[in-house]
Amino acid sequence: MDYTVLENTETHSYDSLKEEFSLAVLLGFSSEQKWLPSKFFYDDEGSKLFAKITDTDEYYPTKCEQEIFDTHGNEIVELIDGNKTNIIELGAGDGRKTKILLSEMFKQKKDFEYQPIDISAEAIVGLSNSLKKEFPKLKHHGVVAQYIPGLNWLTENNEGRNFILFLGSNIGNFHTPDAIVFLRTLWNSMNDGDLLMIGFDLKKEIDVLLHAYNDSQGVTSAFNLNILTRINHELGGNFNISNFRHFGTYNPLLGSMESYIVSMTDQTVRIEALEKDFHFAPFEPIHLEFSYKYLNREVKHLADETGFEIVSSFKDSKNYFVDSIWRAKKN
Repeated sequence: MDYTVLENTETHSYDSLKEEFSLAVLLGFSSEQKWLPSKFFYDDEGSKLFAKITDTDEYYPTKCEQEIFDTHGNEIVELIDGNKTNIIELGAGDGRKTKILLSEMFKQKKDFEYQPIDISAEAIVGLSNSLKKEFPKLKHHGVVAQYIPGLNWLTENNEGRNFILFLGSNIGNFHTPDAIVFLRTLWNSMNDGDLLMIGFDLKKEIDVLLHAYNDSQGVTSAFNLNILTRINHELGGNFNISNFRHFGTYNPLLGSMESYIVSMTDQTVRIEALEKDFHFAPFEPIHLEFSYKYLNREVKHLADETGFEIVSSFKDSKNYFVDSIWRAKKN
Protein backbone atom coordinates (compact mmCIF):
# COMPACT_ATOMS: atom_id res chain seq x y z
CA MET A 1 0.00 0.00 0.00
CA ASP A 2 1.24 3.44 -0.90
CA TYR A 3 0.91 5.32 2.36
CA THR A 4 2.99 6.80 5.18
CA VAL A 5 2.33 6.31 8.90
CA LEU A 6 3.49 9.42 10.73
CA GLU A 7 2.12 8.14 14.03
CA ASN A 8 5.03 5.68 14.23
CA THR A 9 7.61 8.46 14.35
CA GLU A 10 9.19 9.30 17.67
CA THR A 11 6.89 12.26 18.26
CA HIS A 12 3.73 10.43 17.20
CA SER A 13 4.29 6.96 18.64
CA TYR A 14 1.54 4.67 19.86
CA ASP A 15 2.73 5.31 23.42
CA SER A 16 2.47 9.09 23.02
CA LEU A 17 -1.03 8.77 21.54
CA LYS A 18 -2.08 6.53 24.42
CA GLU A 19 -0.62 9.07 26.84
CA GLU A 20 -2.60 11.86 25.14
CA PHE A 21 -5.79 9.79 25.37
CA SER A 22 -5.09 8.97 29.03
CA LEU A 23 -4.51 12.62 29.91
CA ALA A 24 -7.70 13.70 28.14
CA VAL A 25 -9.74 11.09 30.02
CA LEU A 26 -8.15 12.09 33.33
CA LEU A 27 -8.84 15.79 32.77
CA GLY A 28 -12.34 15.22 31.44
CA PHE A 29 -13.50 12.83 34.15
CA SER A 30 -11.90 14.94 36.91
CA SER A 31 -13.87 18.03 35.91
CA GLU A 32 -17.04 19.06 37.71
CA GLN A 33 -18.85 18.77 34.36
CA LYS A 34 -17.38 15.61 32.86
CA TRP A 35 -16.32 15.71 29.20
CA LEU A 36 -14.29 13.87 26.59
CA PRO A 37 -12.77 15.31 23.37
CA SER A 38 -14.66 14.24 20.25
CA LYS A 39 -11.44 13.57 18.33
CA PHE A 40 -11.13 10.31 20.26
CA PHE A 41 -14.31 8.99 18.62
CA TYR A 42 -12.27 7.90 15.63
CA ASP A 43 -10.49 4.67 16.36
CA ASP A 44 -11.00 2.02 13.67
CA GLU A 45 -14.40 0.99 15.06
CA GLY A 46 -15.46 4.61 15.46
CA SER A 47 -14.55 5.35 11.85
CA LYS A 48 -16.67 2.38 10.70
CA LEU A 49 -19.62 3.53 12.79
CA PHE A 50 -19.40 7.07 11.48
CA ALA A 51 -19.51 5.73 7.92
CA LYS A 52 -22.73 3.93 8.90
CA ILE A 53 -24.15 7.17 10.35
CA THR A 54 -23.75 8.85 6.98
CA ASP A 55 -25.96 6.13 5.44
CA THR A 56 -28.86 6.62 7.85
CA ASP A 57 -32.05 8.21 6.49
CA GLU A 58 -31.92 11.07 8.97
CA TYR A 59 -28.30 12.16 8.53
CA TYR A 60 -28.55 14.82 5.81
CA PRO A 61 -25.02 16.40 5.64
CA THR A 62 -23.46 13.59 3.61
CA LYS A 63 -26.40 13.44 1.21
CA CYS A 64 -26.41 17.22 0.77
CA GLU A 65 -22.69 17.31 0.10
CA GLN A 66 -23.02 14.37 -2.27
CA GLU A 67 -25.65 16.37 -4.18
CA ILE A 68 -23.29 19.36 -4.32
CA PHE A 69 -20.53 17.22 -5.78
CA ASP A 70 -22.88 15.52 -8.26
CA THR A 71 -24.32 18.85 -9.41
CA HIS A 72 -21.29 21.14 -9.25
CA GLY A 73 -18.29 18.80 -9.47
CA ASN A 74 -17.33 20.06 -12.92
CA GLU A 75 -17.48 23.69 -11.75
CA ILE A 76 -15.37 22.89 -8.69
CA VAL A 77 -12.67 21.22 -10.78
CA GLU A 78 -12.71 24.09 -13.29
CA LEU A 79 -11.43 26.34 -10.48
CA ILE A 80 -8.19 24.32 -10.45
CA ASP A 81 -5.61 25.66 -12.91
CA GLY A 82 -3.64 23.52 -15.34
CA ASN A 83 -0.56 23.15 -13.12
CA LYS A 84 0.18 20.02 -11.09
CA THR A 85 -2.21 19.90 -8.15
CA ASN A 86 -2.12 17.88 -4.95
CA ILE A 87 -5.63 17.03 -3.73
CA ILE A 88 -5.14 16.73 0.04
CA GLU A 89 -8.14 15.52 2.03
CA LEU A 90 -8.30 15.90 5.81
CA GLY A 91 -10.23 13.03 7.37
CA ALA A 92 -10.76 11.07 4.18
CA GLY A 93 -12.79 8.16 5.54
CA ASP A 94 -14.03 6.04 2.63
CA GLY A 95 -13.62 8.88 0.12
CA ARG A 96 -17.01 8.35 -1.49
CA LYS A 97 -17.68 12.04 -2.18
CA THR A 98 -14.14 12.81 -3.22
CA LYS A 99 -14.23 10.08 -5.87
CA ILE A 100 -16.70 12.27 -7.78
CA LEU A 101 -14.08 15.02 -7.92
CA LEU A 102 -11.34 12.56 -8.84
CA SER A 103 -13.43 11.30 -11.75
CA GLU A 104 -14.03 14.87 -12.88
CA MET A 105 -10.30 15.62 -12.60
CA PHE A 106 -9.63 12.80 -15.05
CA LYS A 107 -12.39 14.04 -17.39
CA GLN A 108 -10.83 17.50 -17.46
CA LYS A 109 -7.35 16.00 -17.94
CA LYS A 110 -5.89 17.65 -14.84
CA ASP A 111 -2.38 16.80 -13.64
CA PHE A 112 -2.90 15.75 -10.02
CA GLU A 113 -2.19 13.39 -7.14
CA TYR A 114 -4.66 12.46 -4.40
CA GLN A 115 -3.30 12.53 -0.84
CA PRO A 116 -5.79 11.51 1.87
CA ILE A 117 -4.99 12.02 5.56
CA ASP A 118 -6.79 10.01 8.23
CA ILE A 119 -6.04 9.03 11.82
CA SER A 120 -7.31 5.51 11.09
CA ALA A 121 -4.82 3.22 9.33
CA GLU A 122 -7.66 0.86 8.48
CA ALA A 123 -9.53 3.67 6.73
CA ILE A 124 -6.46 4.62 4.67
CA VAL A 125 -5.79 1.00 3.66
CA GLY A 126 -9.44 0.44 2.73
CA LEU A 127 -9.53 3.65 0.71
CA SER A 128 -6.27 2.79 -1.03
CA ASN A 129 -7.61 -0.62 -2.06
CA SER A 130 -10.85 0.83 -3.44
CA LEU A 131 -9.00 3.59 -5.32
CA LYS A 132 -6.77 1.07 -7.05
CA LYS A 133 -9.85 -0.80 -8.29
CA GLU A 134 -11.85 2.26 -9.36
CA PHE A 135 -9.00 4.47 -10.63
CA PRO A 136 -6.10 2.22 -11.69
CA LYS A 137 -4.24 5.19 -13.22
CA LEU A 138 -4.65 7.42 -10.15
CA LYS A 139 -1.52 8.65 -8.42
CA HIS A 140 -2.25 8.61 -4.71
CA HIS A 141 -0.37 8.53 -1.42
CA GLY A 142 -2.15 8.24 1.92
CA VAL A 143 -0.94 9.53 5.28
CA VAL A 144 -1.94 8.06 8.64
CA ALA A 145 -1.72 11.03 10.98
CA GLN A 146 -3.62 13.78 12.69
CA TYR A 147 -4.59 16.62 10.38
CA ILE A 148 -1.91 19.23 10.99
CA PRO A 149 1.16 16.94 11.21
CA GLY A 150 -0.05 15.13 8.10
CA LEU A 151 -0.67 18.36 6.21
CA ASN A 152 2.69 19.81 7.23
CA TRP A 153 4.48 16.66 6.09
CA LEU A 154 2.75 16.71 2.71
CA THR A 155 3.13 20.41 1.96
CA GLU A 156 6.82 20.26 2.89
CA ASN A 157 7.35 17.43 0.39
CA ASN A 158 4.90 18.39 -2.35
CA GLU A 159 5.56 20.09 -5.66
CA GLY A 160 2.84 22.17 -7.31
CA ARG A 161 -0.39 23.68 -6.00
CA ASN A 162 -2.31 22.23 -3.08
CA PHE A 163 -6.10 21.90 -3.02
CA ILE A 164 -7.11 20.95 0.52
CA LEU A 165 -10.47 19.33 1.26
CA PHE A 166 -12.03 19.62 4.72
CA LEU A 167 -15.49 18.22 4.10
CA GLY A 168 -18.49 16.90 5.97
CA SER A 169 -18.96 19.88 8.34
CA ASN A 170 -16.00 18.81 10.50
CA ILE A 171 -15.24 22.48 11.13
CA GLY A 172 -18.43 22.55 13.21
CA ASN A 173 -16.73 20.55 15.96
CA PHE A 174 -14.65 23.62 16.87
CA HIS A 175 -15.80 26.55 19.00
CA THR A 176 -15.45 29.71 16.91
CA PRO A 177 -12.15 30.86 18.54
CA ASP A 178 -10.73 27.35 18.09
CA ALA A 179 -11.98 27.23 14.49
CA ILE A 180 -10.10 30.46 13.81
CA VAL A 181 -6.91 29.01 15.31
CA PHE A 182 -7.32 25.78 13.32
CA LEU A 183 -7.99 27.58 10.03
CA ARG A 184 -5.06 29.92 10.62
CA THR A 185 -2.89 26.84 11.23
CA LEU A 186 -4.06 25.45 7.89
CA TRP A 187 -3.25 28.81 6.30
CA ASN A 188 0.28 28.63 7.75
CA SER A 189 0.76 25.22 6.07
CA MET A 190 -0.43 26.49 2.68
CA ASN A 191 1.30 28.40 -0.09
CA ASP A 192 0.01 31.63 -1.58
CA GLY A 193 -2.80 30.77 -3.99
CA ASP A 194 -3.47 27.27 -2.60
CA LEU A 195 -7.16 26.41 -2.32
CA LEU A 196 -9.18 25.10 0.61
CA MET A 197 -12.66 23.62 0.18
CA ILE A 198 -14.48 23.47 3.47
CA GLY A 199 -17.94 22.12 4.29
CA PHE A 200 -20.33 24.09 6.52
CA ASP A 201 -23.60 22.77 7.90
CA LEU A 202 -26.03 25.70 7.69
CA LYS A 203 -28.65 26.64 10.28
CA LYS A 204 -32.06 25.09 9.60
CA GLU A 205 -35.24 23.75 11.22
CA ILE A 206 -34.43 22.31 14.64
CA ASP A 207 -36.41 19.09 14.08
CA VAL A 208 -34.18 18.27 11.10
CA LEU A 209 -31.14 18.63 13.34
CA LEU A 210 -32.58 16.57 16.19
CA HIS A 211 -33.50 13.68 13.91
CA ALA A 212 -30.07 13.72 12.26
CA TYR A 213 -28.27 13.31 15.59
CA ASN A 214 -30.72 10.80 17.08
CA ASP A 215 -31.25 8.33 14.23
CA SER A 216 -33.91 5.63 14.54
CA GLN A 217 -31.40 2.79 14.01
CA GLY A 218 -29.30 3.85 16.99
CA VAL A 219 -26.08 4.13 14.98
CA THR A 220 -25.23 7.55 16.44
CA SER A 221 -25.79 6.12 19.90
CA ALA A 222 -23.39 3.25 19.18
CA PHE A 223 -20.86 5.71 17.75
CA ASN A 224 -20.86 7.87 20.88
CA LEU A 225 -20.85 4.95 23.31
CA ASN A 226 -17.89 3.44 21.45
CA ILE A 227 -15.62 5.96 23.15
CA LEU A 228 -16.30 4.14 26.44
CA THR A 229 -15.48 0.84 24.75
CA ARG A 230 -12.23 2.41 23.56
CA ILE A 231 -11.39 3.40 27.14
CA ASN A 232 -12.05 -0.20 28.20
CA HIS A 233 -9.80 -1.63 25.47
CA GLU A 234 -6.94 0.87 25.50
CA LEU A 235 -6.85 2.14 29.09
CA GLY A 236 -8.14 -0.84 31.05
CA GLY A 237 -11.52 0.63 31.95
CA ASN A 238 -14.42 -1.46 33.20
CA PHE A 239 -17.35 0.56 31.84
CA ASN A 240 -20.63 -1.33 31.59
CA ILE A 241 -21.81 0.26 28.35
CA SER A 242 -25.44 -0.69 29.00
CA ASN A 243 -25.42 1.68 32.01
CA PHE A 244 -25.08 4.71 29.72
CA ARG A 245 -27.22 6.21 26.97
CA HIS A 246 -26.67 8.69 24.17
CA PHE A 247 -28.40 12.09 24.24
CA GLY A 248 -28.27 14.66 21.44
CA THR A 249 -29.88 18.10 21.67
CA TYR A 250 -29.75 21.54 20.03
CA ASN A 251 -28.54 24.66 21.82
CA PRO A 252 -30.13 27.63 19.99
CA LEU A 253 -28.08 30.16 21.95
CA LEU A 254 -24.83 28.69 20.63
CA GLY A 255 -26.29 27.53 17.32
CA SER A 256 -24.89 24.07 17.99
CA MET A 257 -25.94 20.46 18.33
CA GLU A 258 -24.52 18.93 21.50
CA SER A 259 -23.85 15.25 22.15
CA TYR A 260 -23.73 13.64 25.58
CA ILE A 261 -23.42 10.23 27.19
CA VAL A 262 -25.62 10.04 30.29
CA SER A 263 -25.06 7.71 33.23
CA MET A 264 -28.32 5.91 33.97
CA THR A 265 -27.37 4.64 37.42
CA ASP A 266 -25.10 5.30 40.39
CA GLN A 267 -21.80 3.65 39.47
CA THR A 268 -18.04 3.71 39.93
CA VAL A 269 -15.68 2.88 37.07
CA ARG A 270 -12.05 1.83 37.37
CA ILE A 271 -9.50 2.86 34.72
CA GLU A 272 -6.32 0.87 35.29
CA ALA A 273 -4.05 3.03 33.09
CA LEU A 274 -4.87 5.97 35.36
CA GLU A 275 -4.89 3.87 38.55
CA LYS A 276 -8.03 5.75 39.47
CA ASP A 277 -11.75 5.25 40.12
CA PHE A 278 -14.38 7.65 38.79
CA HIS A 279 -17.89 8.02 40.20
CA PHE A 280 -20.92 8.68 38.00
CA ALA A 281 -24.19 9.78 39.60
CA PRO A 282 -27.57 8.81 38.15
CA PHE A 283 -28.34 11.00 35.10
CA GLU A 284 -24.91 12.63 35.19
CA PRO A 285 -23.84 13.66 31.66
CA ILE A 286 -20.49 13.37 29.90
CA HIS A 287 -20.23 16.08 27.26
CA LEU A 288 -18.73 14.76 24.02
CA GLU A 289 -19.20 17.14 21.15
CA PHE A 290 -20.36 20.46 19.80
CA SER A 291 -21.48 20.59 16.18
CA TYR A 292 -21.92 24.22 15.19
CA LYS A 293 -24.27 25.34 12.43
CA TYR A 294 -23.61 28.48 10.41
CA LEU A 295 -25.12 31.48 8.70
CA ASN A 296 -23.55 32.71 5.45
CA ARG A 297 -22.15 35.79 7.19
CA GLU A 298 -20.50 33.56 9.81
CA VAL A 299 -18.74 31.60 7.06
CA LYS A 300 -17.45 34.85 5.54
CA HIS A 301 -16.28 36.02 8.97
CA LEU A 302 -14.15 32.89 9.40
CA ALA A 303 -12.54 33.37 5.98
CA ASP A 304 -11.85 37.06 6.61
CA GLU A 305 -10.34 36.40 10.03
CA THR A 306 -7.93 33.69 8.87
CA GLY A 307 -6.26 35.06 5.74
CA PHE A 308 -8.50 33.59 3.06
CA GLU A 309 -10.69 35.02 0.33
CA ILE A 310 -13.85 33.20 -0.77
CA VAL A 311 -13.53 32.14 -4.41
CA SER A 312 -16.87 30.38 -4.80
CA SER A 313 -19.56 28.60 -2.78
CA PHE A 314 -21.86 25.72 -3.72
CA LYS A 315 -25.09 24.76 -1.93
CA ASP A 316 -27.49 21.83 -2.12
CA SER A 317 -31.07 22.32 -3.33
CA LYS A 318 -32.47 22.63 0.22
CA ASN A 319 -29.83 25.18 1.31
CA TYR A 320 -28.92 22.86 4.18
CA PHE A 321 -25.19 22.77 3.40
CA VAL A 322 -22.48 24.76 1.65
CA ASP A 323 -19.05 23.79 0.31
CA SER A 324 -17.08 27.02 0.26
CA ILE A 325 -13.81 27.32 -1.68
CA TRP A 326 -11.22 29.69 -0.25
CA ARG A 327 -7.87 30.91 -1.56
CA ALA A 328 -4.92 31.50 0.77
CA LYS A 329 -3.73 35.11 0.52
CA LYS A 330 -0.08 35.60 1.50
CA ASN A 331 1.14 38.43 -0.75
